[in-house]
Amino acid sequence: MAEHWATLGVDLHLEPTGPGLRRGLTDALREAVRTGRLAPGTRLPSSRTLAADLGIARNTVADAYADLVAEGWLTARQGSGTRVAMGAPSALSGQRSRTAASPTGPDSRPRDRSRPHYDLRPGTPDLASFPRAEWLKAARRALAAAPNDALGYGDPRGRPELRTALAGYLSRARGVRADPQRLLICGGFAHALTILGAVLRARGVHTVAVESYGLDRHRDVLTASGLRTVPLPFDERGTDPGPLTDTGAGAVLLTPAHQFPMGEPLHPDRRAAVVDWARRTGGLVLEDDYDGEFRYDRQPVGALQGLDPDRVVYLGTASKSLAPGLRLAWAVLPPGLADDLTAARGGLDTCGVLDQLTLAEFLTSGAYDRHVRSSRLRYRRRRDALVAALAERAPEVRATGIAAGLHAVLRLPPGTERSVVRSAAWQGLGLYGLSFFRHPDAVTERLDAVVVGYGTPPDHAWTGALDALCRALP
Repeated sequence: MAEHWATLGVDLHLEPTGPGLRRGLTDALREAVRTGRLAPGTRLPSSRTLAADLGIARNTVADAYADLVAEGWLTARQGSGTRVAMGAPSALSGQRSRTAASPTGPDSRPRDRSRPHYDLRPGTPDLASFPRAEWLKAARRALAAAPNDALGYGDPRGRPELRTALAGYLSRARGVRADPQRLLICGGFAHALTILGAVLRARGVHTVAVESYGLDRHRDVLTASGLRTVPLPFDERGTDPGPLTDTGAGAVLLTPAHQFPMGEPLHPDRRAAVVDWARRTGGLVLEDDYDGEFRYDRQPVGALQGLDPDRVVYLGTASKSLAPGLRLAWAVLPPGLADDLTAARGGLDTCGVLDQLTLAEFLTSGAYDRHVRSSRLRYRRRRDALVAALAERAPEVRATGIAAGLHAVLRLPPGTERSVVRSAAWQGLGLYGLSFFRHPDAVTERLDAVVVGYGTPPDHAWTGALDALCRALP
């Protein structure tokens, strides 16, 4: 049978490399498209043929194909097989190398054509709802009031207007104890984590504990800094900090207010245990508060940093509340770390001063609060529509982690995650299975689920996205 397979389809030379076969194959296929070795419209071998050629499981090839369909590199249609998306090299090649930290790079017309019809991957808000008119008004006011020296080379910590405005907002809305002098403005969350990784490594830290489920690109940033990541166990009360001491970690990266992607807050006992570990060992807690503004059915969970500002680094971003394209994030730093991080980011402020001044005006004028409240209502309606659609059309699927945030975890019947992701790709859906976010070394029980981001589709497309999702579910 294997010899018969080898005579079918087209030949395709690939050398999968990396930490796992699926990821290695996905990376190799993506690189072949990016470099132009696979031209737009090229038909790829069937999953059966390629699996036989490479000597790997057919499911591994099918999953890699499904991942790349969801990302927009490939298209899959019954009757025409799997092909390279039209426009993929010109749209994705140079652009992809510049934006490797994000699965969805800056918008461009060719890229839009190769994207899935409905994008349910978590991580992006509804960009159509960005408050353009209010932002423009704030920009005009901020520019008119800005002193001339604001347009020069600035403080490496960021504009004082924004640091002051953020300190007030974070204290009021998130319970953060923030001093503007110890607040650092960064060009996105990954930028802040890169700086932190360099400082931790310089201080002799070799290992950072992370959650069993999380973003691989955040782990990659830490690895690129020379740090090893070790996953902590996860259960119904969230991440278990009990093994922290045994890991030898000098820091731990957590999403305590709304664990990504599982969606639950860290249990109060475990919040206290993490802070106690940091005090006893001199370790640092890196708190990723990526979507703390969005809660629906529960009281807001305050920032962990409020328990001990001397041991917790608070990290926030405008990427979910406004738009990732602003490239604005912030770090509230313990006293002993502020100078080191400021020095590590370089002698100049590398974030655009006009956007900083505009965000400061947006915060102080109340426009930010109004926008968040409006967005909260919009996303709650979408979440409610998702839950109602599941109850009617997919009663065996249970939505969890839905009390806050911009995504939901849909628990599936055992053994069905891969088939649902593949079916979603055929429906034109960009959708990730829960296993996509699992740390390679995690020992936590495997769960079959998909992670649905309900922030990305604009309002007019949400009904169609729900219909396609329900068709893909068992």
